[in-house]
Amino acid sequence: MTPRERVALALEHKQPDRVPIDLGSNGQTGMNVSTLYRFRRELGLPEHPIKVIEPAQMLGEIEDDLMKIVGCDVVGLWNRGNFYGFLNEKWKPWALDDGTPVYVPGAFEVDVDENGTKWLYSKGDRNSSPCACMPEGGSFFDAAIRNEPFDWDIDEDDLTPIEDFRDDFAVASDEDASYWEAESKRLFEETDYAIMGVLGGGGLGDVATVPGPHITNPYGIRLVSDWLMAHALFPDYVAGVFEYQTEIMLKNLEIYRQAVGERISVIWVSGTDFGTQNGLFTSRETFRKLYKPYYERINGWIHKNTGWKAFYHTCGCVNGLLDDFADMGIDCLNPVQVNAIERGGIPLRELKDKWGDRFVFWGGGVDTQWTLPFGTPEEVGAEVAERVSILGRGGGYVFSSIHNVVAKVPPKNLAAMYEVPLGRKLV
Repeated sequence: MTPRERVALALEHKQPDRVPIDLGSNGQTGMNVSTLYRFRRELGLPEHPIKVIEPAQMLGEIEDDLMKIVGCDVVGLWNRGNFYGFLNEKWKPWALDDGTPVYVPGAFEVDVDENGTKWLYSKGDRNSSPCACMPEGGSFFDAAIRNEPFDWDIDEDDLTPIEDFRDDFAVASDEDASYWEAESKRLFEETDYAIMGVLGGGGLGDVATVPGPHITNPYGIRLVSDWLMAHALFPDYVAGVFEYQTEIMLKNLEIYRQAVGERISVIWVSGTDFGTQNGLFTSRETFRKLYKPYYERINGWIHKNTGWKAFYHTCGCVNGLLDDFADMGIDCLNPVQVNAIERGGIPLRELKDKWGDRFVFWGGGVDTQWTLPFGTPEEVGAEVAERVSILGRGGGYVFSSIHNVVAKVPPKNLAAMYEVPLGRKLV
């Protein structure tokens, strides 16, 4: 089978010749550039600086030579811009503290303070306050605090959700549409990979984006703690933001459809996390009131107007929302954080048996908090084999690690991870 055929069968819950593999089609199935550089070396691939295509998590570009070796079946149609509001272009050299040589976009602007902390600027605008920071020796960026705690004495009638978040969401430009059209044609005609459209924009209340890392002057309720409290204290404010965001998302979906047609198989919609290590971030009632109606509108448009599958990333123990996820039209569920789900009372076999015909499970291949970084290659291989045997049964599964591969993961563990679904040695 070709990769595109293999993924197509898995998406229809049919058994392909082997489990499809995803490495780097989106911002939750990638690899930290430091680990990627060393993995390429382990495999004997050419050593050279790697492009950082997602600077917040410092994810490296997965090149075709590596995709072929690990048996990757999915490629990402990424946007022109990135998490910090500047374009991935005009690449320039940079290096991580561990010496990893990389290329970063030309507007990637950082200052280093006396403690070795790196401060990065939204849109590369040094006239604004830094939007993110990386401590000395770090391997990814965290959000920098740019807003004062919210004044809870304010009257809810005086809140202005649309004005506060107007700069966060925008209708796609003609340049964006032209890029999507040309790049989707190139990927469809020149490769045989299934294509993941990484449109985004539907991540309602995503705590990674609420602080506004991609805008220079965020205002409104922006601190994550304040934002979560607003769900209970000012729900109309949160709903106002979501209504505005959904309207923009629906307009962008139409532009995206006109640009890419049916060349993509899956569309990345949202990365909002609703689970913690042990339970939900919010109550089921709050989710059903503030989130579910808007997600139903977004997914309803996708299913009515396209053949795409809707891909959602949500970490943690999301057990209490699985039925809601299915009802509102999620097709592909990522990252399948098995340990958290099992901690919440659903064994992996039960998850597959009960929800395997409703979701394509995308991820779950190996634990990236413990087994992959700290286990032996044999332990990695054993865990992958168990997960693949359960989740891959009958189709409806795409293999990847649970979220991105982080820094300092041993290359031999990575090789062991991919050898199981491939059924052959990499080195």
